[in-house]
Amino acid sequence: MKSIAAAACGAMLIAAPALADDMSMADLVAAAEAEGTVTVYSFTSRVFKVESAFEEAYPNIDLVPFDISSTEQIARITAELEAGIASADVAYLADAAIVVGALVEPGHLTGYVPPAFADRIPDNFEAPLMAHRLSTKVLMYNEEAHPDGPPVDNLWALTTDDWRGRVIMVDPSTRGDYLDLLTEIVLQSDAMAAAYEAQFGIPIELDDGIANAGEQFVADLMANDVVFVSSTDDVNAAVGAIGQENPPIGFTSYSDRRDNEEEGWALQVANDVAPAPGIIYPAFLGILENAPNPNAAKLLITFMMGDDSETGGPALAPFYVAGDYLTRTDIPPHPDAIPLDGFNAWRIAPEATGAARQDVADLVLSLQ
Repeated sequence: MKSIAAAACGAMLIAAPALADDMSMADLVAAAEAEGTVTVYSFTSRVFKVESAFEEAYPNIDLVPFDISSTEQIARITAELEAGIASADVAYLADAAIVVGALVEPGHLTGYVPPAFADRIPDNFEAPLMAHRLSTKVLMYNEEAHPDGPPVDNLWALTTDDWRGRVIMVDPSTRGDYLDLLTEIVLQSDAMAAAYEAQFGIPIELDDGIANAGEQFVADLMANDVVFVSSTDDVNAAVGAIGQENPPIGFTSYSDRRDNEEEGWALQVANDVAPAPGIIYPAFLGILENAPNPNAAKLLITFMMGDDSETGGPALAPFYVAGDYLTRTDIPPHPDAIPLDGFNAWRIAPEATGAARQDVADLVLSLQ
């Protein structure tokens, strides 16, 4: 596997060959094998499991994966293209509020829906980029310490003395998905105002300079010494580690419950917390501008959508977990997951989130 530094010194931009819409699967495989390699930037480390499965299926193609957050991907892709460098073929990323304006509209990232799956993915998940799955940033707790359910039933409880210094999340100034979480809380200010009154029994009063109930929550959470860490794994370990008498609570990915047994965690989602436990958002796949290996890129995206077995086979195995919601309509929900129609997280509206996000970022910066 190449280093990230090596990737930054990748091939200079070349004119990408045209991708024939009527290319058969056999022809696509042959063209991809002629290219011999495909490089993917991925916001999840699960891409390394995809690497193993892909190379077993296509031993003549080297899949080169890089685990890079969505925020870093957007900056990296933009910088590389401005420098005339084409290092990667496929981007697997979230950050829907930014990715369309930053990468899709300038033509840096193009959507591709494999023909075999065009009728198995809802239209709203096909454009402007195909959504591979829905991911989350939600409030999680330690179910070993709290076997009867979450220790809070309202987000505003996190601003009380009981939780001072005991709420953990990744620093939103470094990760767009966590900034999107706070932005959605601000956008849902009417619901946050109602939740405040339900928690405290009185209507909310806003501090000077605070525009709405969502902003007040962000301000109160930070005043209550919320702990910012550098990675989701740091949140998971702090919240989920077994053997704790009084563990903290935190915002992380619902799907990280998949690692409970391996890591010694007891993570569980606080799905019924009012007014919502957090956000759910799409994870996109796209082909990068001037991709050096465009046919291998199409083959990789096709592979990542899985096979025709009941749960999608080895390509989807890393993502067929409780807490991830695949966009393919022909794959049944994971049996251990809360059904999507019963999952209470807010679905972000990327355009609205993108419009409000900088103001929320400025608010967080002013409060730090």
